[in-house]
Amino acid sequence: MRWLSFLLVLTCSLQAHSATRLLIVGDSLSAGYQMSADQAWPSLLPQALQKYNRSVTVVNASVSGDTTGNSLVRLPQLLQQHTPDYVLLELGANDGLRGFSPQIPQQNLAQMIDLITQSGAQAILMQIRIPPNYGQRYSKAFAAIYPTLATEKKVSLLPFFLEQVIVRPEWIKSDGLHPNEQAQPWIAEWMAQHLHPLLEQPAAPEMQS
Repeated sequence: MRWLSFLLVLTCSLQAHSATRLLIVGDSLSAGYQMSADQAWPSLLPQALQKYNRSVTVVNASVSGDTTGNSLVRLPQLLQQHTPDYVLLELGANDGLRGFSPQIPQQNLAQMIDLITQSGAQAILMQIRIPPNYGQRYSKAFAAIYPTLATEKKVSLLPFFLEQVIVRPEWIKSDGLHPNEQAQPWIAEWMAQHLHPLLEQPAAPEMQS
């Protein structure tokens, strides 16, 4: 019985280590704005990734209304608490909607990528685009932050999923900005399609003889 208990504990431990851990740090687009957490696309992502033979534990640390500065303050504790293998940064929209200088989110995101790399995890950046509230020049300068950072920091850059959602009025809330519950399964599938090539499965620890 003692050996059986040991083997059960060891098996559970190996299974726990075999799943990739993905931390999502984002704003309302990932937090599940005005819906329950289990309806939001990050909660649906693990099942969507299983279709690509990816076993992934998703930790959604997104907070509605967060700017890059807010998330930069939260990030060290999140990295320490969750020890992720990958961190997806879906941030910047609130900086842009508030008219912050593009240098501010660029510097904050650069610091976040550095912190993620120093922790031993891999950063994944999502492209963010904003409405032309402050003019086309500002919108273009803001959008350019992301490919610039991806090149400088050598991190993967994902397309902006909202661009595929906002063209479907039935998928958008009445505010004209946030995906509704109906859109979440599609976003999860779309994210899985783009994420799965980037998520390598960690090797299980070897048994000691």
